[in-house]
Amino acid sequence: MDRETINYVIRYFSELLTEDEALALNHHMYTLKSAENTSLRNKMAELGWINSDPEITRLLELGYEVFEQNVVTRIMVEVPQKVFFNNCPKCNKLARTPYAKQCRHCGYSWHHLT
Repeated sequence: MDRETINYVIRYFSELLTEDEALALNHHMYTLKSAENTSLRNKMAELGWINSDPEITRLLELGYEVFEQNVVTRIMVEVPQKVFFNNCPKCNKLARTPYAKQCRHCGYSWHHLT
């Protein structure tokens, strides 16, 4: 699965993540944001934004990109009917959002089709 599709599913269908996957996603994000600030990292850990649960960190042990790939693969196997891929009617490439009506790749607009 390509990077664009993975990002699209994670960004626009995050409600399909399991609780542990959502916690791992937040753990990764807040760990990156606080990488160079120890006091900020400690505060985020205190607030529970950075999780030290071994089950959560295990999801990320092969790297963030592998984690994302695994999440999207699971979603597409378990509930593919809940994911809407908004592809351009002209070039068939993935639009930026599920509600976009203009292609960022070829510029085609399909506002008139609704």
